[in-house]
Amino acid sequence: MSDSTYPRFCPVAMAASLLEPRWTMLMLCEMWSGSTRFNEIQRGVPGMSPGLLSKRLKEMEANGLVIRRPGAGGHTEYLTTPLADELEPHIRALGEWAHRNIDCEVSLQDLDARLLMWKIRGKIDLLQLPKRKSVIQFILNDPPNETANYWLVAKPGEETDLCYTDPKHDVDLYVVCELRALTSAWMGHSSFVQEIEAERITLSGHELMARTLTKWLTRSSFAVIEKRSPAAVQERRG
Repeated sequence: MSDSTYPRFCPVAMAASLLEPRWTMLMLCEMWSGSTRFNEIQRGVPGMSPGLLSKRLKEMEANGLVIRRPGAGGHTEYLTTPLADELEPHIRALGEWAHRNIDCEVSLQDLDARLLMWKIRGKIDLLQLPKRKSVIQFILNDPPNETANYWLVAKPGEETDLCYTDPKHDVDLYVVCELRALTSAWMGHSSFVQEIEAERITLSGHELMARTLTKWLTRSSFAVIEKRSPAAVQERRG
């Protein structure tokens, strides 16, 4: 029996055959967060090539996890099925387990500025921003890599846009920070208050937007999960 063949009579093996192909669970998470178009899903899983993403979507459709339908403007939309949606709390619980038990030094080793900003873009609370167009520029320092710039353009009643090149709008707020510090604060390994006080995150521009950062920039849903202490993890291993 090859390594890729599981004994089909085992329910765990059957589940693994659907979910183990690389990226499958991350694609489901991205679709559960609201992405329906090919390009949106790809932005949420930037490590995938377009060819592999297309292949995975076809496999997931064949396995009953995803359906395709015509969307607005002639774009194809990909939606999760009730079969896939039943998995959401279980995959969520897997993420909670990892966040609770894996040391933050490990989780903060391989950072991705583009992916972080895409996730942050989906967590902007428009009700906490001025009732007009707001432009926030993030300047992320990650030595020895080059400084990366991203712009969030938030408008009432519309999805927040993430720009990788300067949209040529007047900037309301500048957020200058270390990539590690922003990731740590957003994921809940530290807090925005701690990182700002340590000057690893600095804010300049619109005073009210700067003062209310923690209201309009909602942290990751995993940030509320209490981490298990290293001693407790070691005790469980023992």
